[in-house]
Amino acid sequence: MGFLIRWLINAVALWVTTAIVSGINVDAETTGERVLTILLVALIFGLVNAIIKPIVKLVGCVFYVLTLGLIALVVNALLFLLVDWLAGLLDLPFSIDGFWPAFWGAIVMGVVSWLLSLVVPDKADKA
Repeated sequence: MGFLIRWLINAVALWVTTAIVSGINVDAETTGERVLTILLVALIFGLVNAIIKPIVKLVGCVFYVLTLGLIALVVNALLFLLVDWLAGLLDLPFSIDGFWPAFWGAIVMGVVSWLLSLVVPDKADKA
């Protein structure tokens, strides 16, 4: 159940991000295709954050310390671009137009996900 909630939070955050950040686009023709694309990209985003992000943090922990964590902004943008690339491999109508939209998009995704997590607490948070 926690995975489903996290996935839906990511999907809503991705939807808000596509609405706010210029350069992050879902080019679906119908509303149904748009919703499906956002759900699939949110799934890819969750998998990338669950699998690849911890590895990058472990390998680059020195850079996190040296930059006082600011490198995390760049890493998040690059992981967001990786999500764009993976979505392209799956022929999903999702695109990010470069580093800066990915940078700002990763920040918006993080903030919106955090705010939604406050409103919709996970089952583990209640224990």
